Amino acid sequence: MGIKSFFSRIFGGDKPENAAANPAPQDESTPPERVGPNGEYDQSGLAKRVAIAFDDDPDTQDFENLWVAQTGSTVVLKGEVPTQEDLDQLVNIASGVNGATEVNTDEVSVG
Repeated sequence: MGIKSFFSRIFGGDKPENAAANPAPQDESTPPERVGPNGEYDQSGLAKRVAIAFDDDPDTQDFENLWVAQTGSTVVLKGEVPTQEDLDQLVNIASGVNGATEVNTDEVSVG
């Protein structure tokens, strides 16, 4: 598809060095949905870590027309995926990221 990764396509630039989908927070008072890829405070931390989780999963490809965002602790997926199986897999991965309480797919079309 020519796209390097979810992370670079959505957030620009390369994934931060030592980034992880579920890092330990640098400050225990940081809400789980605001923990960034290296444990730092990040307003979009959950969305970034979900993108990393998608990139780290060997069975997930980067769908060029799918975007990851967040509203509080809800992961919001928007765009298109080829099959319901693909969407189900992405929801399962996103649900496993620390801080995600819900995955909203209302704005995803299948097919």
